[in-house]
Amino acid sequence: MRGNEFTELKVFSCVANQQGFARAGEILSMSASSVSQTVRELEARVGIRLLNRTTRSVSLTEAGARLLERLTPVLHELDAMLEDLADLRDTPTGKIKLVTPRIAFTDLLEPLLGEFCAAYPEIVLDITVDDSIKDLVKGAFDIGIRLGEYLEDDVIAFPVSPPLRQIVLASPAYIALHGHPEHPRDLHLHRCINWRQHGTQGHYQWEFEKGTQKLAIEVKGPLTITDRSLAVSAALQGVGIMMWAEHRLQYLVDEGKLVPLLSDWCPTFPGFFAYYTKQRQMPLALRTLIDFMRANSKT
Repeated sequence: MRGNEFTELKVFSCVANQQGFARAGEILSMSASSVSQTVRELEARVGIRLLNRTTRSVSLTEAGARLLERLTPVLHELDAMLEDLADLRDTPTGKIKLVTPRIAFTDLLEPLLGEFCAAYPEIVLDITVDDSIKDLVKGAFDIGIRLGEYLEDDVIAFPVSPPLRQIVLASPAYIALHGHPEHPRDLHLHRCINWRQHGTQGHYQWEFEKGTQKLAIEVKGPLTITDRSLAVSAALQGVGIMMWAEHRLQYLVDEGKLVPLLSDWCPTFPGFFAYYTKQRQMPLALRTLIDFMRANSKT
């Protein structure tokens, strides 16, 4: 197989799996037009159309589906062969693509970047900070961090933080003006600061638990944000009641600037976990990062 033929097949596989030229181009570091041209060259060489194209979507033809079915295990085997060769080297090297929520990055990864990069200068960390739930395979990520409650059954995971707790707070000025809720349902009578996850339309429901009672409350108020750290400033100004991670807000409680509410309804829950897909042969660079994260976890 000539080099350009291998490239064409790899590009076709990526387009088929990502269902689009632009998304494939991002993964392959190619422009969408170059990706499209490469697939056209493959179709011209084999003499049959492999993809159906519209202005909004890309789908496989019957021939394309048959090719992808046979091509996928071949590409996986080739990748495994190359990884085997890389693992023979003494120094971990290569790029690792990691996806993490913002709070996990700032709390868990950011403090370790200097130490890791100094210890392993041949490893390149490609970190995506995104609060939405990302699929490792579709995003071509090697490893991710997410809350334990969102882990899928088919991944390998280990804790990188202790259990967490979300608390409800308001400023003394807000409480003096509006009072404070005695029960989570009382939040419907208050002005609350809403949070909406990136890429979604609905608001995050505030979850409460006390004994056997569990509640999910959809609060309302004058402000909706996609970055919860911005809610802190708003709460300090008396805009409304907020909910966020206790460890991020405890210093404001200690200083008397925010007051905890409904504390007996705010239990702990499993914290952040690093997770990755099961694989027959793990690249040495990824194994090195996993070992480093385990050794430096805050559990």
